[in-house]
Amino acid sequence: MAEHTNAGAIDPRGKEAAALLAALPTPETIADPYPVYDRLRPLGPLFGYRDYPPGTVPGEDAPVEAWVLLSYNDVAAAARDHRGLSSRDPLQEQSSAPTLMLVNHDNPEHDALRKLIAMAFSPARVAQLEPWTRQIVAETFAGLPDGEIDGIERIAGVIPARVMIHLLGLPQGDFVRFKRWANAFMLSADLSPAERTASNAEVFGYFVETVTALDKARTEGKPLPDTLMTALLTAEIEGQRLSLDEVIRFCVTLVVAGAETTTYLIGNALRALSILPDVRQRLAADRALIEPFMDETLRLMGPPQRLFRVASEDMTIAGRAIKAGDWVAIFFGAANHDPDVFPNPRNFDLDRPNLNKQLSFGLGIHRCLGAPLARLEARAVIEEVLTNFEGIAPGTAAPVSQTASLLNHGFDHLPLVLRRPGKERAA
Repeated sequence: MAEHTNAGAIDPRGKEAAALLAALPTPETIADPYPVYDRLRPLGPLFGYRDYPPGTVPGEDAPVEAWVLLSYNDVAAAARDHRGLSSRDPLQEQSSAPTLMLVNHDNPEHDALRKLIAMAFSPARVAQLEPWTRQIVAETFAGLPDGEIDGIERIAGVIPARVMIHLLGLPQGDFVRFKRWANAFMLSADLSPAERTASNAEVFGYFVETVTALDKARTEGKPLPDTLMTALLTAEIEGQRLSLDEVIRFCVTLVVAGAETTTYLIGNALRALSILPDVRQRLAADRALIEPFMDETLRLMGPPQRLFRVASEDMTIAGRAIKAGDWVAIFFGAANHDPDVFPNPRNFDLDRPNLNKQLSFGLGIHRCLGAPLARLEARAVIEEVLTNFEGIAPGTAAPVSQTASLLNHGFDHLPLVLRRPGKERAA
């Protein structure tokens, strides 16, 4: 990483800025990062934030030290600047965990890979998943007991993993392992270095074995199931195909990044429905409001909080000189709360005129390829609640926020009470 020589210009408020940067990766901030974002944003880009990229092993790998970008304009510009800010993660490449597909690729390799993957992970394939997704959602809710439940354990933590299992064509019983692998890789579980390393090795080994076996069946001319994994192995554009390693790593990416983010999205949507009865009533009366509801949920408490980039050249951002090799942390969660773009950002406002400007799924060439699937799953859950339950309310216990990593914002536990038709209203 490039050495910093202009620290005095970078830290205009000295101890205050340093204390706020140090507070970013603490459990208290991870649980509710927005007050710290609000205090840091006016200071402009600052250097000195220390944290871990996904897939690294705290205690085994060293944290990176990075600039922080928090204003909407800075974050949006940085997310689009795939030439000046590289997505390659040298720390993760040296770690024991596998690198992620697309997330950690630059052009021209990124676009070539994305075209092949998009051919397999197509809008048509996602659309075909809708009946199965709604079936999984219906089965999940039908199996809920009366009374208070944990919305993460019983709903949000189950549905994305089961959908991913079906999409890839894997045994349904494996969904329990998927959630554990995702929590370890994305740093949202408090594990020892040995436990995290073992989990990362396990998920990679699982897909090495599974994809290799399917590819062997393909080369032997055996009939293959119509799954995403098969589509990835057979996708071809002008003679170019994904390598076996690329298919393996994309499957790992789907499991560790896609499933966890969707879990937090569904959990956050359930939380919003439970504490905003007026909003829930509007959705029940007009299902066209579900899309704006998801956008405002993504803006207000979107799971993805920040991504790391590495400057590939000297550049200036908001008057600050960033050197080639510097790490840069792009805070989507802070941009979504920028009051210059979203007035009264801590308020849930279903009628915001610019909801489509929320950045939780990213911008530019790295905009999340799985966003349509995440929206499909969240929408199916929301419609299930609106259609088959008379009400949803917070449970007696307080929700427990995820506090292990600033990568994602959401809940580890979410006590809820879902009232079925005909049930007595709680006193």
